[in-house]
Amino acid sequence: MKIQLENVVLDANSSFKLIQNPKLNDLFYWHFHPEFELVYIENADGTRHVGEHISQYEGSDLVLIGSNIPHLNFDYGVKTACEKVVLQIHPDFKEQTFAQLPELDSINALFEKARHGIAFHGMTKKMVGKRLLRFPKMAPFNQFLEALFLFELLAKSKDYTLLHEQPYVNQYSQKEQDRIRHIYGYIDNHYQRKITLEEVAALSNLGREAFCRYFKKATGNTFIEFLNQYRISQAKRLLLVNKNVSETCFNCGFESLSYFNRIFKKVTGENPSTFKKKHTAAALG
Repeated sequence: MKIQLENVVLDANSSFKLIQNPKLNDLFYWHFHPEFELVYIENADGTRHVGEHISQYEGSDLVLIGSNIPHLNFDYGVKTACEKVVLQIHPDFKEQTFAQLPELDSINALFEKARHGIAFHGMTKKMVGKRLLRFPKMAPFNQFLEALFLFELLAKSKDYTLLHEQPYVNQYSQKEQDRIRHIYGYIDNHYQRKITLEEVAALSNLGREAFCRYFKKATGNTFIEFLNQYRISQAKRLLLVNKNVSETCFNCGFESLSYFNRIFKKVTGENPSTFKKKHTAAALG
């Protein structure tokens, strides 16, 4: 099972990356990133797979995941109409803010403990989860204050379980992470146009064949497979905000509607128009 390094881009005018209801339940997304992640999911039964820990949650889950700990998307395989909020925090924020201010010592200790992975339960899960669901509607300044308040609640809580006895250590070196992040960042910035193997291989100072071998070994996918999967993930987001199939196809870098339809079905198991109708109907209730 190969791990993907996710390239996280923080929201504009914010210290965080906020994701609401990403709808990735049909995607097995085993990934990691340097950012800390606080995730809450409600009205779902699913798998909690963080690092070497695997267990089942029922009804809801609230987990704080440390930097570079691989994890599975918590909505994988979920069939119910669930609510999910993900808050990602850059590791520099911990070192430059939490670790520097004595008033935030307890929060800094919480983020140190997050190296184990932490699952919260009881009243803590209920209270923090309820507030996280309101988080996306707040203005950036209020989100900042609310995040500090929620971190303090979690820091003082006794309602938690460590998911690993020892801090989890990622097998990927920093040099390897930086190289893959550079490639992923390039894809993120240029996926809407044609990307050649030669130009992306040049980012790693490798020839075409050497790059193909390296990328396959590092990610478990060929570069074309990964690029198509990335474009399809972007296409799903556009379809979910009511873009039409043709517009979505060309906005995501596909040069042929028939090829887009074929790749979309290969990745998701259904064609884009069916995906759009199904999820539009679900949203309407």
